Amino acid sequence: MESPERLANYIDGEWRESSATQYAPVPNPATGRTIASVPLSPPADVDAAAAAAQRALPGWMRTPVTERVQYLYRLKHLLEENVDALSRSVTEEAGKTFAESKGEVLRGIENVEVACGAPSLIQGWTNEDVARGIDEYMLRQPVGVVAAITPFNFPAMIPLWFLPYALACGNCFILKPSDKTPVTSRKLAELINELGLPRGVFQVVHGGKETVDAIIDHPGIGGISFVGSTAVARYVYGRGASAGKRMQCQGGALNPVAIMPDADMTAAALAMSDAAYGCAGQRCLAPEVAIAVGEAYRPFSEAMAEATIKRKVGYGLDPGVETGPMIRPEAKERVERLVAQAEAGGAEVLVDGRGKRVSGYEDGFFLFPTLLRAVPAGSELYKTEAFGPVLRLESADSLDEAIRLVNARSYGNMACIFTGSGASARKFRQEVHAGNVGINVGVAAPMAFYPFSGWGDSFFGDLHAEGRHAVEFYTQTKVVVERWG
Repeated sequence: MESPERLANYIDGEWRESSATQYAPVPNPATGRTIASVPLSPPADVDAAAAAAQRALPGWMRTPVTERVQYLYRLKHLLEENVDALSRSVTEEAGKTFAESKGEVLRGIENVEVACGAPSLIQGWTNEDVARGIDEYMLRQPVGVVAAITPFNFPAMIPLWFLPYALACGNCFILKPSDKTPVTSRKLAELINELGLPRGVFQVVHGGKETVDAIIDHPGIGGISFVGSTAVARYVYGRGASAGKRMQCQGGALNPVAIMPDADMTAAALAMSDAAYGCAGQRCLAPEVAIAVGEAYRPFSEAMAEATIKRKVGYGLDPGVETGPMIRPEAKERVERLVAQAEAGGAEVLVDGRGKRVSGYEDGFFLFPTLLRAVPAGSELYKTEAFGPVLRLESADSLDEAIRLVNARSYGNMACIFTGSGASARKFRQEVHAGNVGINVGVAAPMAFYPFSGWGDSFFGDLHAEGRHAVEFYTQTKVVVERWG
């Protein structure tokens, strides 16, 4: 067995060993075997990266946008050439199936492609003769040095929500990936290193909370993008905004899906099985609750139970596997505890995924898909994002009641409906309080040219990731009023 890889930071165009005194193990969630060791970098490493970025900024922001995007065209090509290697890395450190990992990498590449349109996306406005002999125009200029703090569950895609737009808009970029899944970010950085970017334009600093705080507090970093839990998103947003930084912080969710009586129950159950149990439920767009309306309750419950039981669990690199392990034993134990508490409070466990193992991977962090109904409103599972392969069933007498249940939560990341009625779909998408709405789909994930919207406790800030919102976030406007004699 090979020794675990000891990861380095990527600072000022080169790999540098961190000055950290502590390293954290990175296990493969399916096997439990440690595959890497990640440094918990101290503020000194953040200082070095920020200083390098500040040195690079004047030259990079004055590089014509048509030249900046040439690096992104080459990056898209490199990513496409290395899709399988990156996908395998995601599976080995995040636990996803290979198909899920490949889908993630491809969605990341979409963002690189959209950012290649920056020459048009960053155009300003011009008016001649706003007054006699006076012209006025607006320019877009980069924010400066920006950073992204990204989560474990999409180690390839989420950095690419931010990186290509930031670079295309003329910013210098620092990535702080999750210490749970840092290997894929290392592989991304190796590909980016091949582009020949000026030193300091792109950098990676590994670490934990101390590293995050150093990024938030650093006076040389002007904007921060974050994806993680709501509690941490609120903390990062508050601390960064109070320091005058530009912030976009994506939090957690409690995503509901309404099932109408006129929906195709088999198709809805299969879509919900993929949505709720895919990626082991560890994604912010995973449905947490299915609200069956009226006569839909019984047939949907039966179809959902059947789909849940049939789900194949295992190592994501093995053929036919549909659900992989959870990221860490503590995450698995937390979800099992939430299910146990709900059951003790009166919930009925229709399909129990606890206490099962995958043959050949007995040391893996597996929790099989779990389906519950009648979860008490006062239980923690009712109020909290499980972030695991768990779905609970509720009932509603009407679409109006289902919409009230959807809007009763403080989160607003996603809401979906399965129906054969255009009128029901239209009413639902008009009235629900959610930034991403799905009609007859279980996961309403926006394409890269649309913003990844979120409302309420699911998002802190004004401008979201992806598309035009990303361009707006990574540029600041300058209005010029001029007169010539």
